[in-house]
Amino acid sequence: MNASQVRRLADGLTVGRAVIGLPLIVALSTGCSALAWWLLLLGGLSDAADGALARRAGGGSVWGARLDPLTDKILILAPLLWLGAQGSLPLWAIWLLLARELLISGWRAGQGSGGPASWSGKAKTILQFVALLLLLWPQGWGPVALVNALQLMGFGLFWPSLLLAVSSAWGYLRKA
Repeated sequence: MNASQVRRLADGLTVGRAVIGLPLIVALSTGCSALAWWLLLLGGLSDAADGALARRAGGGSVWGARLDPLTDKILILAPLLWLGAQGSLPLWAIWLLLARELLISGWRAGQGSGGPASWSGKAKTILQFVALLLLLWPQGWGPVALVNALQLMGFGLFWPSLLLAVSSAWGYLRKA
């Protein structure tokens, strides 16, 4: 596979990740928690895969660099908003994250390359994915005490991800 084909594959994974957002919300809304969990995991793995493919190709496309962070936001904010609506996470924290994402997306739109992600921005995304996977752990996947402990760990990981989100936003804005 040549570099152009690898970039197209990476871009295809990015588009696929964006498409997962709607079925993820539908699965959560209809009580299909196992499907929602698997969709979120698939989205997180596709994020890692498209990044690895772009690096293998010597860099991704400008289009992919612009679309990738937006698809991450769709995939992360969709379940966060659902968790907020369910009362599992405080709405003020989700709105703070949403404001951060809109602000940084606006900043990135003004960058010629799409504004590459910082280390803290990448760490924030990984931590958010892990927190969400734990928060959304389906009730039938183990003893109640274990499921509750995993979901509590997800709640605990949400807060450092929020701190990383705010601090990485500050880092991006300082560059501007």
